[in-house]
Formats: sequence, structure tokens, C-alpha cells
Amino acid sequence: MRRRRAPAICRSGKNACGYGGTGPLVLLIHGFPESWYAWRHQLPAIAAAGFRAVAVDVRGYGRSSKPCEAAAYRMADHVADNVGVVHALGARSATVVGHDWGSTIAAGSALLMPEVFTSVALLSVPYAPRNGHRPTEVFSRIGGDEEFYVSYFQTPGRAEAEIEPDVRGWLAGFYAGLSSDTMPSGGEGSLFFVPPKARLRDRIPSGARPSWLSEADLDFYAAEFERTGLTGALNRYRNVDRDWEDLAAWDGAPIEQPSLFIGRELDASTTWMADAVESFPETLPGLVSSHILRGCGHWIQQERVADVNRLLTEWLGSPQVRAAG
Repeated sequence: MRRRRAPAICRSGKNACGYGGTGPLVLLIHGFPESWYAWRHQLPAIAAAGFRAVAVDVRGYGRSSKPCEAAAYRMADHVADNVGVVHALGARSATVVGHDWGSTIAAGSALLMPEVFTSVALLSVPYAPRNGHRPTEVFSRIGGDEEFYVSYFQTPGRAEAEIEPDVRGWLAGFYAGLSSDTMPSGGEGSLFFVPPKARLRDRIPSGARPSWLSEADLDFYAAEFERTGLTGALNRYRNVDRDWEDLAAWDGAPIEQPSLFIGRELDASTTWMADAVESFPETLPGLVSSHILRGCGHWIQQERVADVNRLLTEWLGSPQVRAAG
């Protein structure tokens, strides 16, 4: 029997990461506002299934590089980072798995570098090809008198001013507001809209901690962001228009590699983007399977560990993914 390798923290080029196992490489990309640590439950499961699992800190997070210029966080840079990690680990190709913004980065990696990223799994956020509508113009029309959270994040320093004086408290409320057992009665959608002259903080619950988040987990996340600040993480939102311009040549392009989608019943990414899920036969022609986890909130791989681990490892072991790698 092959010995299991416990997750650890390492350095791969300029990226900090957790890792475990040997075999074909699986690169795990986290979302906002998290770190490689969001995959702590998946690393040993994927390693035990016979793969080399690596979860990186995305550019701007944790112990990875943090360029000062907002434009340095465009999708092309994130894709280049992922390619650099694969090569730094001595591999030529990998499966890429992402959650939240990490799902979009994983999709971008598979789209732009299909020879490196031979299969792709998307958690929470479905793949939606680039279209003819500038993102910030679309976001400005969402919410009526209230401001959509992506628009709220656009101005440098604005969101940082409400978060950084109490990082731990803000993170705790943000995690709780999007978790199945602690989200406000109005649903998680209310967290994504900011009333006039208000702050996003005014919409997040206080005093609640979701069952998936231990005090030690919250301590880890808070310590990382207290050290780094939030600007690098927020700069991903500030590049949606640059991405739209950069990806003009891929307008409407499908991702053809073997793919997996895992969504959640209680998540705006699934309900607001239901048309994207319905379009998978055209946009993800290599889709192996698609799943919606009932009664699950946004932090899918931390809320529903057993389900996500099972779905991921079954997909990784499928003939389609094996053949592609």
C-alpha cells in the first residue's frame, strides 16, 4: 500500500501552497476571501485517490506575490501563475479545480492553455463564455437603488476601509452570511447589495459562526489577511473589464476538455447563472457530470466535505479525465 503524505505548506516559485500525494497533478484554486487552506479537506482525499494534490495561494493572497498595480491581477496573469506552478513542480500538464473566483480562474486556465490544463472542475461558479457586454456596465444596472457588490469593490481603498480595521470580525460575518446554517433569513442574495450611503459590513450578520468554521480556521484566515491586507484579493474584481478586453478573441468560446460542475442550492452563483448551467452542452461539451448539492451554501468544499471529496475523486478517476491526462 502506498503511504499517504499528509498536507503541508510549501513554496512553489512565488506561490505558497498545501500539498499531498504523488501521481498526476491536481491544482486547486481558491476563491474570495480565502487561501490554499480552503482545500485542507480535499488535499488528503485527492492524495489518497492516487493524485498529487497542490493548493496554491492565489496572487495577492497569503504568501504569494502581491504586485502593487491593480492591472497585474488580470486573468492572463493568473493563468500564467498557474502554468508557472505546474512547471515549477516538474509537470507538463495538470487537472485544475477552482471554487468561486478560483472557478473562473480555473476556467480561464483551461480556455487559454488547454495543452497544460487537460481537465477542469468548477465549484460554485459555472463557466460563462465572454460575451459582448462590458461587465461593469452590466453590474451597474443590477440592484436598482442598491449597489451590486462587484461595483462596490471597484474603487480602490473603499472596501479595504471597512474591512481592515476589523479583519476577523468582517471575515466571520462574511463567511456566516453565505453559509447554509447562518445566512440571514432574506437569503444570501441580500449580502450582495449595498444600500445608498451604507457599507457591505452593514449587511453581514454578527455573532454567528457557521458549523464548518472552527475558531482555529477563522484564526488562520484572519491572520493571513491581517498580515497582507485585502487589496490584492480585491484587485481581482477590479480587472473584470480588462479581462473582457483581453479575451475578445475567445468570445463565446467553449471549454472542450473533460469537466465537472458542482453547484449549491443555496447560492446566488447557481441561481443567478442558471442560464449558464443550462448552456453547458454548448459551453462545456466535455462535461462528464454536473451536480447541485441541496441545502448547501457558498463554501461548498468546506460545508459538504464528504460529498465534494467523493464527487471530485470519482471524476478524477473517470475514463475521460484519465485519458485526457
